[in-house]
Amino acid sequence: MSEITPSELRFTRTERVTMGVPTAEAIADQAAKMGCNKVFLLASTTLREQTGEIGLIEAALGDRHAATFSGIAPHAPRSDVLKAADAARAAGADLIVSVGGGSVTDSAKIVALLIKHDVRSVEAFEPLRTFVTDAGEVINPITIGPDIPVICVPTTLSGGEFNALSGATDEVTQHKQGYEHRNMAPVMVVLDPAITRHTPEWLWLSTGVRSVDHAVETLSSYQSNDFADGLAESALRLLVEGLPRVKADPGDLEGRLKCQIGAWQSMISIIGGVPMGASHAIGHILGGTCDVPHGYTSCVMSPYVLAWNAEHDASRQTRTLAVLGGEHASASAALDAFIAGLGMPRRLSEVGVDESRFQQVAEYTLLDIWGRTNPRPVASAADILEILRRAA
Repeated sequence: MSEITPSELRFTRTERVTMGVPTAEAIADQAAKMGCNKVFLLASTTLREQTGEIGLIEAALGDRHAATFSGIAPHAPRSDVLKAADAARAAGADLIVSVGGGSVTDSAKIVALLIKHDVRSVEAFEPLRTFVTDAGEVINPITIGPDIPVICVPTTLSGGEFNALSGATDEVTQHKQGYEHRNMAPVMVVLDPAITRHTPEWLWLSTGVRSVDHAVETLSSYQSNDFADGLAESALRLLVEGLPRVKADPGDLEGRLKCQIGAWQSMISIIGGVPMGASHAIGHILGGTCDVPHGYTSCVMSPYVLAWNAEHDASRQTRTLAVLGGEHASASAALDAFIAGLGMPRRLSEVGVDESRFQQVAEYTLLDIWGRTNPRPVASAADILEILRRAA
């Protein structure tokens, strides 16, 4: 008789997701339902300055709109997040709404946390961040979460809008660090494919690969289960269909929504507790330390991590291979071909990372929350260096 491995799924405070509802309408409706009268918008600079989308939201909110802030740099530097928190505090925000990509999304969730803990300097971030001990134990010091609710309107596909975990970069150490509490997850997520038409193609496709990576690392994890695997496979199928459709026709709103739902499904297992592997751990460091765009980190790492893992055990990669294409000999080869077909970078040299950075990236990776949760055990920085050299 086969044995059952006990597992569980944990959930956050997100209670509503709209799909295909115009952003301004969805936000105004939720603010009214919640009785929020000081709505603080944290917006993408591009959307605010080069489109009319943010103005439409402000108009729909009317007197409920308290203030709008933009100017979050990629990978959410602590100083930018603090400026946003100060602006939200000054506005007396009772609801925070993010409209933009992953850094804006992460910042909105952290802003609510900073206000709760009365953080007024970048140094005061330190007691709140998640850290990893020398023994590899992940320590989350946050016991009290934020009170101010958050709504997220994502314009990319990295999926952080569904997660209670957010990242911000310590500008002194150039280390992107995590902050997590159940109540940091948004009460509502707005999946509006129409607003994503402003997102540059490279950003849409590369963050889509990031969500592909969520699904692939779920399907690779020994700590996954049938529920999580089913969601990950569905996510992978939606993304494998949707991403090429949008590349071929940027106006394909149905294709865009398939990508958004795929990104959502790819995150549910992570939120529930299935850990990611070395691709995500390395990716966090490539982003915060080497300034590689978030989506590109998965484009240049995921196939190499899959290949490295397959040398240890390829049994958890069969479903990935089945979705990506049976004509390839391995899941890593199939994933590589898919990413290349989207026109995305495939090597670290293409994103400006050379061997002079490898040792730092390897050492920082061991400090990441997923630095020790790869299906092929990562014992030391030497293991990460081996993967990086393959991806060079």
